[in-house]
Formats: sequence, structure tokens, C-alpha cells
Amino acid sequence: MLSQEWFQQLPLPQISGVTPVSGGDINLAFRVTANGKDYFVKVQPNHPASYFDHEKAGLAALEQAVTVPHPVESGAIGGHAYLILTWVDEGRGDQYALGQAVAHLHQLTAPKFGFASDHTTKVLTKNNAWNPDWGNFYLRQRLEPEVAAARKQGVWNDWRDRHYQQMAAAIGDYYANHQVPVSLLHGDLWAGNFLFDAASTPVLIDPDAVYGDREFDLAMTTVFGGFDDRFYAGYQSVWPFEAGLDQRLPWYRFYYLCMHLILFGEGYGPSVDRILAKY
Repeated sequence: MLSQEWFQQLPLPQISGVTPVSGGDINLAFRVTANGKDYFVKVQPNHPASYFDHEKAGLAALEQAVTVPHPVESGAIGGHAYLILTWVDEGRGDQYALGQAVAHLHQLTAPKFGFASDHTTKVLTKNNAWNPDWGNFYLRQRLEPEVAAARKQGVWNDWRDRHYQQMAAAIGDYYANHQVPVSLLHGDLWAGNFLFDAASTPVLIDPDAVYGDREFDLAMTTVFGGFDDRFYAGYQSVWPFEAGLDQRLPWYRFYYLCMHLILFGEGYGPSVDRILAKY
């Protein structure tokens, strides 16, 4: 547990309160009150100051199109990395506006797929090196390292590998003949990573930003639920879906479900296998 003395070293004036808050399973998270103002502070123990660089860069990119918690400062104290963000008071809002916000985010573009920084997770480092070919990026820089991690964790087998190879061939064939527009993605767009502020404005949090296929983000919204028909209607009011989306979503859902298989075990195996069995 971090001491009060640790928090007093944060670059915030007159800290008067520190309260632990729910921050997911990756970082410690706190509400810190300083000079009468609240901040959201993430801490990753035993990591250097650079740990939060990718998240800071992602928030700065997303902030061009959507509302996000603004990065205030980052660094490390006593070998523990921290990121200070503006605090967001939660309210209620309409998912139609959320869908529109995500579509506007996806309209931000870049010359190639990738991002300026890589992102290290518990089990692998995501290679975001710039790539002009989306099919190649997705197979070589996302799926192949993930499958290697699954094999290392002991949650891979010959049946999965055989059907994965068939799915990978189908993905490669499809994108060899279909152009994909480059979109700025949130990168981890599940229901726990959006909220509405007190003014009912949609706010996106905890990005794993990358320039990629917008359908990669859309697939994540369908994995664990939490996005309603209003969200998809709002999205399509800005940027309609491409024909055949439902046929492509499974190979993107695979990425997220396989990552959960690696992180949390065989409980996610049946979901992974249902996708692979299609190929």
C-alpha cells in the first residue's frame, strides 16, 4: 500500500485527501484532492515513469475528436509510475451521442496503420510499428504475437492452431482485395471504458490507441455487451457500416477473447473455439 508520504510527493499543490477508487485490474487508482480540486491518479507499482507514455499519447490523440480525461502530469516516485488525470464527475447520457462521438473519432486518420508508441501489457508488447497494409498489420503485429503468448501460457493446442491458420488465411485473402480506411481507434472499447459526465457528454477513458480498421473497435463493443441500439444508430448517422460487417466481426472478436484466454484462463476457451470452428 502506498503511504501518505508517497502521495505528498505528487506534483499537486496542497493535497488534502486520497481515496482509493475502482480502476480495473491493471493499475491502482485514486481520487486525490489538491487545493480543493479533484484528480484521478493511476499508479503502476515497480515501473518506470515511461510506463504511462502510450496512454498519454493516446489520450492526446483522442482528445482531437472526443472528450477524455486530460493528462495533467506523469512520472515516477520511489520506483512507482503515476499518471495524473483531470477528474470527471459522472452523469447520465444518451448512447446515440456516444455512437456519434466514436464515429467522429474514427474519422481521424493517418498515412499508415500503427501508432507512435508500443504498448506493453501483462503478457506481451503490442508492436505498433507503422505499416501500410492493414491485413499484414493485423496478422503479423496483433494475432501472431497473441497466439505465441497463448502457446507460452499453455492455453493453445493443435486443434486451435489448425483452425487459426485457416482463419488467418481467410483474413489475409480478404484484405489483399479490400481497401481499409485508416481510423484512429480507442483500442479497448468495452462498456467499462466509457461514461457520461455531469453535462451528459460522452467521455472515453483508458485507451489503447492505434490507427487501424474501425471495425476492430466496433467488434469490441459486441464482445461483452453494454452498447445498445442507440449507440449503433448514432454511429451510423455519422458513418454508415460497410456491407458484410457481421461476417468480419468474428475475426476481430477473436483477438479480444484470445487475450482474455491468455490472461484469465480456459474459461474463455469455448468462446475462442466457437469462432475458430467457423474456419
